[in-house]
Amino acid sequence: MTEYAKLIIDGKEMQLPVITGSEGEKAIDIRQLRKETGCITFDPGYGNTGACKSAITYMDGEKGILRYRGIPIEQLAEKSTFVETAYLLIVGRLPTSEELTRTSVMLNDFSLVHENMKAFYQNYPPQAHPMGILAAMVNAMRSFYPELTDLDEEMNNTFLRLISKIRTMAAMSYKFSIGQRVTYPQPGLCYCANFLNMMFDNDVVPYHVDQDLVRALNVFWILHADHEQNCSTTAVRVVGSGRVNIYSAISAGISALWGPLHGGANQAVIQMLEKIHKDGMTIDQCIAKARDREDPFRLMGFGHRVYKTYDPRGKIMKKMCDIVLAKVKRDDPLLNIALRLEEAALEDSYFKDKHLYPNVDFYAGIVLRALGIPTNMFTVMFAIGRLPGWIAQWKEDMADPEMKISRPRQIYTGNTVNDYIPIEKRIASNGTV
Repeated sequence: MTEYAKLIIDGKEMQLPVITGSEGEKAIDIRQLRKETGCITFDPGYGNTGACKSAITYMDGEKGILRYRGIPIEQLAEKSTFVETAYLLIVGRLPTSEELTRTSVMLNDFSLVHENMKAFYQNYPPQAHPMGILAAMVNAMRSFYPELTDLDEEMNNTFLRLISKIRTMAAMSYKFSIGQRVTYPQPGLCYCANFLNMMFDNDVVPYHVDQDLVRALNVFWILHADHEQNCSTTAVRVVGSGRVNIYSAISAGISALWGPLHGGANQAVIQMLEKIHKDGMTIDQCIAKARDREDPFRLMGFGHRVYKTYDPRGKIMKKMCDIVLAKVKRDDPLLNIALRLEEAALEDSYFKDKHLYPNVDFYAGIVLRALGIPTNMFTVMFAIGRLPGWIAQWKEDMADPEMKISRPRQIYTGNTVNDYIPIEKRIASNGTV
């Protein structure tokens, strides 16, 4: 039996159907609202608006739950790899052994970047941000690689090509920025090990692949692979709704992720730690300033807009953080500040009462720094991890029979009818003609 919500506007009653999801969450269907009443809803930031139906990711911020295709994130982080998780998100199920092997082989086969694309890297200004380069290079791939066809095989090849080449392009941008020769992927290394090797191997000091560090990177990318309808995922869906090619839609997602309120949060953690170190602040001073509402200082990486309890990804990333720090044994003042700050915040009643626990960005920033990833590459690392989720969301949107081009409404607050004034009769704001 269909459930309805009753709405009364100007004395007229309207029944709005209630949609129930597989986990019991409910939404009021307002698709006929404007047609029948002339009214629209007003929801800045869309925090109360469902824009689609999706079978990819489920999250419950009040209970601290995150699942990909129904599988708890804790199980994937412990037992899966990033490549297997990417397959799960895009295809909709876990791969068989043969499918996973074939996928891994194809990722290596697709890992090389067209030689003519190198000219783009060589002509970017040295100070260009890696995210800007990555967004432009992904968009440029449309000129070098074929458009999607209706064949499943061609679609899957395009998805694998994106996942493989984004890793290569990210490492290339770093190598070019420091003036080193590009290191190419090796067929004997897995996806994550290959990335670390491409980043840090050189002719003078060969890179030694450490499996604990490889595992930490796998977990980092698994935790960031999808997160429901966030800012960048929504950008991919909105741009994709115009039926643009997938490269342009993914490029839009990268650009949205670049913002400090979204993907730049882990970079903001390190910048905060740098300021604390530079200013010589004590941990007690940091906690006191964070508690003072009149003080502009904020502890980055604590709390989350969606999670009202502990970020489930934060718990997992903390374990990886402990493993990585024990492995690298790097005497880094910022990492030392981070650990002392975490300990103090977890024991402070103010942070406990307001559920301001360290989130995934806090621990991710520490792990990436310990791995040797430059701070300006942090958001690029996020983008690599989020790519399978963007592809899965784009794919789902394209197959949705209810999908329409995104076209939000607005509440107009400007002038009413305002007649045109000839230029010789216009008065400037200072009163002169």
